[in-house]
Amino acid sequence: MSTQLDPLSLSADLLYTVKTEGDADQLREHLAALERTQLERALSGREGKLAFWLNCYNAYAQLLIEEEEPDLLEGGLLDRWKFFARDQIPVSGVWLSLNDIEHGLLRSSKQSWGFGYVPRLFPSSFERQFRLEECDPRVHFALGHGAEHCPPIAVYSPRDVDEELDIAIEWFLEENVSYDSADDTATVPRLFRQYRGDFGGKRGVVDFLREYNAVPAEASPSLEYEQIDHSAELDVDLDAEDIRS
Repeated sequence: MSTQLDPLSLSADLLYTVKTEGDADQLREHLAALERTQLERALSGREGKLAFWLNCYNAYAQLLIEEEEPDLLEGGLLDRWKFFARDQIPVSGVWLSLNDIEHGLLRSSKQSWGFGYVPRLFPSSFERQFRLEECDPRVHFALGHGAEHCPPIAVYSPRDVDEELDIAIEWFLEENVSYDSADDTATVPRLFRQYRGDFGGKRGVVDFLREYNAVPAEASPSLEYEQIDHSAELDVDLDAEDIRS
């Protein structure tokens, strides 16, 4: 019975089952049928919310991409944007989209566009109740969007979620950031530009790179952003420049 399941364990079991290609149908049903009081108790703290929503997002992103991958690969940017915006994830009697989890619950109600500065208008009562109180930019290095350079997907636990996120960040930065000491330039993934408000602006991005040893501690590099090959990935969180181009 779903009334006997701990939501935090349920989200971890769901992601593990998806990663190991098991049958996730029953776990999805339990997640959909969770009583709201259960969710309130489980997600009373920051670490619980962080681990729960990361696990839910990554489990459903993989499930839904596998179900719709042929159509997504054949479709255009608008089709892929609709995929992330469509309500297709039932949690505790509420239908959520991948965007709802990423931008509403994990990023504390921010728009997917606007460089991390623009709030989501009119968040639902569910979102207001269960979102993180502050945006933690580290979530950008833990979410799987079906993109080529996404980090390895881990099952997160409330007890160790901060340490686990730091490991994901270190891997991602080592694989995707390069520093040229000759001209003091760091080439970084475009997510640092797209969500620079989450990091505290350009200065915050540089501080973040220093903190995780992606650039020397004494460096103050200029930033260059890698270009996105939209034909090779499914991550379609568009900013204004993407839409105009």
